Amino acid sequence: MDVLSVEDLADGAGRLTGAPEQAALVIVDLATATPRSAARAAATLTDRCVAIVGIADRPLPASLTPLLDKLTCTLAPGGPGRSWVAADDAAIDRIAATASQAPGATLVLTQLLPLAARATVYDGLQAESLAYSMLLAGPEFAAWRAGTPAGPPPEDDDPVLIDRTGDVLTLTLNRPERHNAFGRGVRDALIDALEIARLDDSVHEVVLRGAGRSFCSGGDLDEFGTAADPVAAHAVRLGRSAGWAVHRIRERVRARLHGACIGAGIEVPAFAARVDAADGTWFRLPELSMGLVPGAGGTVSMTHRIGPHRTAFMALTGDRIDLETALEWGLVDGRA
Repeated sequence: MDVLSVEDLADGAGRLTGAPEQAALVIVDLATATPRSAARAAATLTDRCVAIVGIADRPLPASLTPLLDKLTCTLAPGGPGRSWVAADDAAIDRIAATASQAPGATLVLTQLLPLAARATVYDGLQAESLAYSMLLAGPEFAAWRAGTPAGPPPEDDDPVLIDRTGDVLTLTLNRPERHNAFGRGVRDALIDALEIARLDDSVHEVVLRGAGRSFCSGGDLDEFGTAADPVAAHAVRLGRSAGWAVHRIRERVRARLHGACIGAGIEVPAFAARVDAADGTWFRLPELSMGLVPGAGGTVSMTHRIGPHRTAFMALTGDRIDLETALEWGLVDGRA
């Protein structure tokens, strides 16, 4: 793969031209970056850029912050703020593979995360829904769907269990045989249960948990792409947003996570004011492998918790993030 210099970046190498042959990813070697060259490169970068990933084999100084803030993410042993991730040597290859397999989704993610970082929660959710619905109509998702046949829908019996003890309302995702896959039935039942707490001020705490071995394995893959059209998908995604329902009462919500927390399984609980996780819990954003971006609110909730750069790293690599890393980053607040 081609690796550019900071000087190349300053000359416009990362700008999105719209040309069909333009690659979705630019890799930049930060080893020779100086505060002056970094500032010059940062000044040329706008939101209309391809994905730009910095690499370095040494911790980066705070003087490079103006440039690091503009990059999609940076792989380095250390650096200022939340702009960097300490990753294995093969991480850049995984990012390059994602950008090659899903260039459209990679570009959309690159545009979406900085927007979400500075937007209100509701505006960020609108942007995410529009982007996700557009990608549902694209060739990358169509290729994934064609290679992943859908199975029968799950039963609708008690997808979320509701229990009230005093002023505590406990909501349990109840599809353990499917690792609590976040399908329509689970989503709608959770939203309805959260509405109980929103309307009842005597509920002082809402505990969100999952039955079985996993908190939630993400969206139900059998339901992906079943909306009538992209416009209908947007209307449903925005109008029936579990993330928004959590956010509206976030100060009263405590999520208790365990096992696999994939896609919606971390995107939705990340809206809660408090997120605790048991030992062995792990987190992953796999959506780009399907030609999509996180679509359950993750571009908003996770960006607000861990920043756009680390959210981008998770989405572009699809890597598992362990509990220790999640605690260090602030994705999780404590141990359950």
